[in-house]
Amino acid sequence: MALYDSLFSELDVSSAQLLVTDSDFRDKDFRKQLNETVRSLLSLKVIPIFNENDAVSTRKAPYEDSSGIFWDNDSLAALLALELKADLLVLLSDVEGLYSGPPSDPKSKLIHTYVKEKHQGEITFGDKSRVGRGGMTAKVKAAVNAAYAGIPVVITSGYAAENIIKVLQGQRIGTLFHKNAHLWEPPKEVGAREMAVAARESSRRLQALSSQERKKILLDIADALEANEKLISVENEADVAAAQEAGYEKSLISRLALKPGKISSLAKSIRVLANMEDPIGRVLKKTQLADGLVLEKTSSPLGVLLIVFESRPDALVQIASLAIRSGNGLLLKGGKEAKRSNAILHKVITEAIPDNVGGKVIGLVTSREEIPDLLKLDDVIDLVIPRGSNKLVSQIKSSTKIPVLGHADGICHVYVDKSADMDMAKRIVLDAKIDYPAACNAMETLLVHKDLVQTGALNELIVDLRVEGVILYSGPRVSSLLNIPQAQSFHHEYNSMACTVEIVDDVSAAIDHIHRHGSAHTDCIIAEDQETAEIFLCQVDSAAVFHNASTRFCDGARFGLGAEVGISTSRIHARGPVGVEGLLTTRWILKGSGQVVDGDKGVIYTHKDIPLDS
Repeated sequence: MALYDSLFSELDVSSAQLLVTDSDFRDKDFRKQLNETVRSLLSLKVIPIFNENDAVSTRKAPYEDSSGIFWDNDSLAALLALELKADLLVLLSDVEGLYSGPPSDPKSKLIHTYVKEKHQGEITFGDKSRVGRGGMTAKVKAAVNAAYAGIPVVITSGYAAENIIKVLQGQRIGTLFHKNAHLWEPPKEVGAREMAVAARESSRRLQALSSQERKKILLDIADALEANEKLISVENEADVAAAQEAGYEKSLISRLALKPGKISSLAKSIRVLANMEDPIGRVLKKTQLADGLVLEKTSSPLGVLLIVFESRPDALVQIASLAIRSGNGLLLKGGKEAKRSNAILHKVITEAIPDNVGGKVIGLVTSREEIPDLLKLDDVIDLVIPRGSNKLVSQIKSSTKIPVLGHADGICHVYVDKSADMDMAKRIVLDAKIDYPAACNAMETLLVHKDLVQTGALNELIVDLRVEGVILYSGPRVSSLLNIPQAQSFHHEYNSMACTVEIVDDVSAAIDHIHRHGSAHTDCIIAEDQETAEIFLCQVDSAAVFHNASTRFCDGARFGLGAEVGISTSRIHARGPVGVEGLLTTRWILKGSGQVVDGDKGVIYTHKDIPLDS
């Protein structure tokens, strides 16, 4: 008790020892008095310390005899938790919690949630605890008894700092025992192929629905997101707090956070998408091949998409809604930093999908180890879209035979020509950089015509950027004129409040710079001279090229696509913001009246275009 007194005194509380025996708990008056005593002591900031009164115990050998109402500190703790109607019982051990086998065995795994029906016959207990008399066997027995009587129990290490506080904060440490644990048991782990096949089968059921039924699913998803906004925010805030504690970069944390109004904005985008023309089964071209033989080219879903994305949980919502609208199956793998956000968003969305389609149409991949297996499934998965760093995209491209759609970098340029309206130029340059610096469509390099050095326009742009807190780096020509540190490379995506500034001779030099150092994402010219602007628009080989408009407009929602799965710098299939149309392919539907080829003897080909509305 001296140790307890010493430790609790540091927290400005006292402790008091209460000695009990088996026979005490058989006395109803004692049990009533026990509750009153504990409440009184706690109100006086006195912590009660319970122990068995060995001096008067009826047990023959207190450290060996397990008869009676309690037989060690663990069973006593469980009994007291029940008598006092505790909200939670924490049992401290010399290991992290309950393991599937002896903790010293490398093959043993920590069990986070104990399910009696599953684990009772599977666990192999090791030796007794190095402290106390019961060991883990006694702790589990006491925990099961308390949990099934209605008191949640956590077994965790007493050696790890602040473990009790972490348990009270709801962190996933130790082993939880709860009477409803069997209801929380996650479904059996699904293999990569099984998950992909399930997504394909569900997508075919989705495609079989009417346009109105698919529209209703999207509207239900939008409603579900708004109805669960508080719950989503709680999980997202937990992810952001964990990312900050882990020391992640500010740009990543910015992409991770679902700012106020974001859920409403996402729901609005989904409703816009729902009210767009149904993209599936549209007749794109109709041709009469011969009399009574009509060929139709129609839009069709790609099949199953695998989207690998980092940081941004809002991407999950956009991608899922586009997959539903386009009739595709979907597998999603988000970054570990957004694990809780992704899990709750996936749950809300899939619960809004009717049973006749099934939530498996959208699968959430939770383990990084599953990605290599998924990338081998070129017979089941039809397209991979990585959204993230250059390294992520490059790794995926080199690891799969499945077509990959995406961009590795977002190195966007703004070129200010000598003919530019400088008030307009300042607005566009600032917006392109500071509206959302972490976005892939934010300006990373500012190119300025050489004549603007003499007019002072370059200095004005630099001052405006610095006033807004933008850190500037320069190319060789700017560095030689102004006191700005030189950038290590022109091919650099800052994703933050920083950019590179360089001087160029003319529009041709700007185009050449963009082709050598850019990423073919989004590039902009600010110019009043129409001929110069047309040269830039025609010759810059990027997915999106703008005249007198911020690069930040390169976005699926702003383009009226409803949402986007990403921005593609590929040249095959889809380019720029990829919305519903980028997730479709075509099929040929031939309608005849008994025609056969027979060496083309009996067919007179007309190959006549037919109006689509006929």
